[in-house]
Amino acid sequence: MAIIEMIFYTLIVLGVLVTFHEFGHFWVARRCGIKVLRFSIGFGPALIRWRDRHDTEFVIAALPLGGYVKMVDEREGEVAVADIPYAFNRKPVIQRMATVAAGPLANFVLAILAYWIIYMVGVQGVAPIIAEVTPGSIAEAAGLEGGQEIIAVDGEPTTTWQDLGERLVHRIGEHGTIRFTVRYADSNLEYDSEAALLGWNIDARDPDPIGSIGISLYRPKTLPIANELTPGDPAAMAGMQSKDLVLSADGIAMPDWNTWVEYVRARPGQNLTVLIERDGDTLTLSMTPKSVTTAGDTIIGQVGMSALPVEWPANFYRESQYGMFGALAKAWRQTGKTTLLILSSIKKMIVGDISLEHLSGPITIAKVAGASASYGVVAFLQFMALLSVSLAVLNLLPIPVLDGGHLAYYLAEVVKGSPVSIKTQEFGYRVGLFLVVGLMVLALYNDIARL
Repeated sequence: MAIIEMIFYTLIVLGVLVTFHEFGHFWVARRCGIKVLRFSIGFGPALIRWRDRHDTEFVIAALPLGGYVKMVDEREGEVAVADIPYAFNRKPVIQRMATVAAGPLANFVLAILAYWIIYMVGVQGVAPIIAEVTPGSIAEAAGLEGGQEIIAVDGEPTTTWQDLGERLVHRIGEHGTIRFTVRYADSNLEYDSEAALLGWNIDARDPDPIGSIGISLYRPKTLPIANELTPGDPAAMAGMQSKDLVLSADGIAMPDWNTWVEYVRARPGQNLTVLIERDGDTLTLSMTPKSVTTAGDTIIGQVGMSALPVEWPANFYRESQYGMFGALAKAWRQTGKTTLLILSSIKKMIVGDISLEHLSGPITIAKVAGASASYGVVAFLQFMALLSVSLAVLNLLPIPVLDGGHLAYYLAEVVKGSPVSIKTQEFGYRVGLFLVVGLMVLALYNDIARL
C-alpha cells in the first residue's frame, strides 16, 4: 500500500508540474499567433484525446513522465501553405523567445501560488531550541549553548526547525563566517555569535545540516512505546502489539526510545529477551533483530517497530499566518530564495564545493512525495513548490535540448542578426542530450546508492 501511495502522489506532483509547464508554452504560443497541433501530458499511447475549435489535439498519454507542445514548424516537416503564417519558425525572434520561456515561468507562477496558499493557511513548526552542542563542532566554536533558541542565521529569521535547516543548507560547501542570533528562554535579550566555515559539508546519503554543524535540538523524551509494527518483522513475529512499552532488554533498562534503538542496532542476529508492559501487566518476549546493511556498508539490527509520537509543550510551537496580500508577498520572496538556493547549489557542484552525490533522481522524488503527503497538505504543497522551482531553474540552464538552450540560440540570433546555423544547433543538441542523459543516469545511480 505504501508503494502504491508513493506512486500515486508522485504522479499527482509530476502531472501538475508538467501541465503548468506545457500550458505556459501553449498559452503564449496561442497569443503569438502560432498554431498548436498537439498538447500532450505524458508520452506513448494516448489514453484520452480530444480537439478544440482551433483543431488542437489534447492528449493524456500512458507514460506520465513529461509532456510536450507540438507547434507548426517548417523545420520539422512539410507545412500546409495555409499554415505557413502560423509556423513557429516564421515568427519574430522575440515571440519565439517568449514562447520558449513561458514554460519555466509558468513553473515559477505555480510555486508562488503554492506558497501563497501555504502562508494563508498558516505554517506551524517547532522552535529550534538547542539541547546539546557537539564538542569541537562549528556550533561550539560559535559559543552556542544548550537552552538557547536560534532565532536567526546570517540575519535571516529561523522560526522553526525547517527554517534553521534551510538557512544552513545555503551555507553548505562555503568558506567564511556564519552568524547565529540566539536568546534564552523567558528572555527578550538577543545575542550574536560567529564561527568560521572552512568548506563545511554534509553527508549526501544522510543529509542533516543541523546535526552536521554540531547542534542537537531539544525534543521531548520519547518512551520505547510501539506505534506501528511491520508485519513479518521480528517485533511483530514475537507477539509485540501497538502501545506496548519496552521496559528492559536482556535485563538492561530501556528508559527511552533512543536507548532501545541503539541496543537493537548493535545486535543484529542476536536473540533478545525483552520485558514489556501491556495494559498494566508485564510480559517477556523473545526476538532476534534482522540484519540490515546501511548505505555505509555497516550491518545493523532492526525489529520493525516505530515509536508512539509524543506531545510537545505548547510554548515550543511557532505559527506564521498571513493575510491575502501579505501571503502573496511572502510567497514571492520565498520563491526567490528557493531559486537562489538552487542556483547556488548548481554552482557549488560545478566548482566542486559540494559533491555530485547530492543530485537526486526519480526514486528520491517519489519517496519525498509520499512522505510529504503523509505529513499533510502544507508539507505536500511545500514539496511541490520546491520541485516546481527546481524544474524552472533547470529548464532555464543554457544547455541545448532544454528551454534555456533554445533561448541561448535565439539570443545569439538577436545579437548577430541571423539564426544560428542548423549544423551548429544540431551539434549543440547532441552535446546537450549527452549532458542531460548523463546527469539523469548519475541522479538515478545516487538514488539507488541511497537505498
